[in-house]
Amino acid sequence: MGSETFRLLWFSVACAAGATALILPPALAVGFLLARREFRGRALVETVIALPLVLPPVATGLVLLHLVGRRGPVGGFLHRFGIDVAFTPAAVVLAMAVMAFPLLARGARVAIEGVEPRLEGIARTLGASERRVFATITLPLAKRGLIAAALLAFARALGEFGATILVAGDVPGHTTTLSVGIWRSIQLGADRGALLLAAISAGLGFAAVAASEVLLARDRRRR
Repeated sequence: MGSETFRLLWFSVACAAGATALILPPALAVGFLLARREFRGRALVETVIALPLVLPPVATGLVLLHLVGRRGPVGGFLHRFGIDVAFTPAAVVLAMAVMAFPLLARGARVAIEGVEPRLEGIARTLGASERRVFATITLPLAKRGLIAAALLAFARALGEFGATILVAGDVPGHTTTLSVGIWRSIQLGADRGALLLAAISAGLGFAAVAASEVLLARDRRRR
C-alpha cells in the first residue's frame, strides 16, 4: 500500500469516525423521542429524517453547498469570521454526517424500542429521575443496538461520494476520500488504483456491517 493510498484511508476513516461521533447525540435524542413519545407531526419528523436516504446524494450535496458556501446563509455568516466550510475537510465531515444521520437515528429508535418500558417504569416508581432512568436503564439495555447502528452509520459515511464531491470537491491532499479517490482514478484511467481503493472500501464496509450484525444477533438472543 503506497503512502497516498494510506493517506486516503486514514483521512476517510478519521472523517467517517468524526461524522459518526458528531451525529451520535442528536441521533440518540431523535431516536428516543420517536421510540418513547407520541406527538403531532411525528410522521413529518420521520419523513424529514429519511429524506437523505431517498434523495440523490448529489441533491443533498447541492443543498449543503448552498447552505455552507460563501454565498449561503450559514457559510456567508461564518465567512465574516474567517471560517470557510465548503471545500474543506469540515465539508467532508458535514456531508458524511448528513448522509449517515438517518441510519443512526432509525437504528437508535429500534434499539430503544427494544427496551422493556416496564423496567423504566419500575425505576421511576423508585424515585429515579428521567435522566437517571435513561442513563442507568435505557442506555445500557439498548447499548448493543446503538453500537450496531453507529457501525452502520460509520460504514455509510465511509462510502459517501455524491454529497461529498458537491460540497467538498476533490482537493488533492485536502478533501479527497476513498470514494472520491476511486472516481478520480477512473477519470485518469488508473483502473488498478481504482480497484485497490474499491477493495479497501469494500473490506472496511464488510467489517463494519459484519460487526453490526454480530451485535444485533447477540441482542436478539439476549431478548
